[in-house]
Amino acid sequence: QVQLVESGGGLVQTGGSLRLSCAASGRTFSSYAMAWFRQAPGKEREFVAAVSWSGSTYADSVKGRFTISRDNAKNTVYLQMSSLKPEDTAVYYCAARLAGRSSYYPGYDYWGQGTQVTVSS
Repeated sequence: QVQLVESGGGLVQTGGSLRLSCAASGRTFSSYAMAWFRQAPGKEREFVAAVSWSGSTYADSVKGRFTISRDNAKNTVYLQMSSLKPEDTAVYYCAARLAGRSSYYPGYDYWGQGTQVTVSS
C-alpha cells in the first residue's frame, strides 16, 4: 500500500511559478512510476507529467514550462511549474503505479487527495 500526500498548491498570478510536492509512504518508492494529473471544474482529469527510472513524459500543454523530478531518498516527487497560465488552474493529483510511466489515469493504482492551484489573470 502506498499513501501519497500533495502539498505546495496555492494562488499565483499569470507568469508566476509554483512547486508541488508529493510525499509517498513505503520502502519501494523507487520502483514506482510517478505522475501528476490535474482536473479543472467541469472537465475530465488530464495527464500533466510522469517520471520513472527510464525518463519523463509531459503533456504538450506543459512542455517547456513544467518539470517533473523525484528524490528517491526522500520518497518525494516534485512538479516545478513556471510561466503559469489561467488555464493551468485545477486540482493537481499525484499518482503512482508499479509499472512504467503512463499518461492513462485509470492505469494508476494510488492517488493523493489533490492540491488546488489557481492562476489569476
